[in-house]
Amino acid sequence: MSANDCARRGSIFLEPALVLEHEARAGAQYLLRLRAPRCAASATPGSFIHLGCGPGVPMRRPLSILRADSAAGHIEVLYKVVGHGLATLARHRPGEVLSCLGPIGRGFAPWPTHRRALLIGGGVGIPPLVFLAESLVAQTATGWQPLLLAGSEIPFPFATRPASIPVVGMPDDAVHALPMLEERSVPNRLASRAGLPGCHGGHVTELAAHWLATLSPTDRAEVAVYACGPPPMLRAAAALARQHGLPCQVSLEERMACGVGGCAGCAVPVATPEGPAMQRVCVDGPVFDATAVFN
Repeated sequence: MSANDCARRGSIFLEPALVLEHEARAGAQYLLRLRAPRCAASATPGSFIHLGCGPGVPMRRPLSILRADSAAGHIEVLYKVVGHGLATLARHRPGEVLSCLGPIGRGFAPWPTHRRALLIGGGVGIPPLVFLAESLVAQTATGWQPLLLAGSEIPFPFATRPASIPVVGMPDDAVHALPMLEERSVPNRLASRAGLPGCHGGHVTELAAHWLATLSPTDRAEVAVYACGPPPMLRAAAALARQHGLPCQVSLEERMACGVGGCAGCAVPVATPEGPAMQRVCVDGPVFDATAVFN
């Protein structure tokens, strides 16, 4: 075990997490709020928890952190029920206790030289970008300008409504937004190929490409891209950033067993200055520079 591994694991906490709220949302999605003070105090956008789902499910499940409130000591995660483990998790009610391991992983590291942050999220990849967007606008003295574009092929788990914050360069069909973000001064727009009202009728990366094409060269040079979602969406986001010469970070999704770097079951090929290497998504990521994982 390397010294770096020891340092990372020293910031991961195992604690009993009290279920505060557990709400079913559209599309078999659930919003779970947990009291986990140690995790909440150390969580950063892009980090995740490895959560015990309950009796009969020996393997924990990795869930991205949607929000962390260090003062209140709670975190929120959003997940979609897929398989027996998450179906078991969905049955837990407020007042019950789950085993929480976290926060885990290297999160997003915004480039201070690129204040226009273009956040592209797909499906259950949206939560860490909500966390990132809200953390950027909270830094009022730094002048961040985040724009979050979210795509889903099932109903969004959050309420949508006609946007109240204008965004220049949006196509005519992208008129709805997430009020939960607008209430925190984060402009956002939505995309879906499922005919959801007020959403751009295409891939979320197409919506991003449309917006980038409307910027002046000077404004576009200030953009950095941050993406989380399914692999095809990440590859498209990386290609879009490369097309415009923009820096890009991507958060990878991978099956995880231990979640703390011990089993190396989540290792992926990554380009490094020393040459190709296998790195673990759980602790070396989940966020990587796009050029390192998508050539």
